[in-house]
Amino acid sequence: MSRFAASRFCRRTGATNPAVIVIVIVVVGFSLLMCSGIMVALLLPAVQQARAAARRMQSTNNMKQIGLALHNYADVYGSFPPAYIADEDGNPMHSWRVLILPFLEQQLLYSQYDFDEPWDGPNNRLLMSQMPETYNDPTVTSPGDGATSYQALSDVSTIMSEAATTRFMDITDGTSNTALIVENTGAMVPWLRPDDTKVAAFVQGIPFENGPVGGTQILMADGSVRFISENTAAQTLQGISTRNGGEAISNY
Repeated sequence: MSRFAASRFCRRTGATNPAVIVIVIVVVGFSLLMCSGIMVALLLPAVQQARAAARRMQSTNNMKQIGLALHNYADVYGSFPPAYIADEDGNPMHSWRVLILPFLEQQLLYSQYDFDEPWDGPNNRLLMSQMPETYNDPTVTSPGDGATSYQALSDVSTIMSEAATTRFMDITDGTSNTALIVENTGAMVPWLRPDDTKVAAFVQGIPFENGPVGGTQILMADGSVRFISENTAAQTLQGISTRNGGEAISNY
């Protein structure tokens, strides 16, 4: 009720009816609540989308840092790190994620790691809770402390090979056409464990599960990070996984 209407009412009645005032307050309050509720409902999707975009950008930055570390490792040692270092029986013992720690400004953590025992030995397992933030994927809820989605594509034909180390000159398919790391939100692993994504699992679409709607991200050998759709053809996924398959890679 406007001041003018209220004054007219008071002049006619000689006093303000308390019941009328209460009704006006209730109506105005209810209207404000309704408006605020509508505004929140309208703004919420936009806020959620903004947060999702920010998390996606942070994950992209993480993967770029990993890519830079892998390139610096290759500059120093002449090749990319293997997917893992095996023991004398051929069993995976140490992950590439440990090998590149000095190139992620994690020299102190690297120095605490004992290469004389396996990744889950009595000393090394104490480091699980000290996972570098670069390995923490903000786009997905971690299944446990120290779990990461950033995994090498690991097979005999990939850059992060299980059989041998790979030099830049060995990537005959081209660094812009060959994937190094995949954001595997479908099967996260403890960051210290030498366990990564097989090409077969990549082609089957396992890395796309539980992640952002419509696809996931991959780090290419040239250091770029690309979003890849879950509808990408299996042949294309196979092609970008291999370093020297000679495949003609179409846009994806």
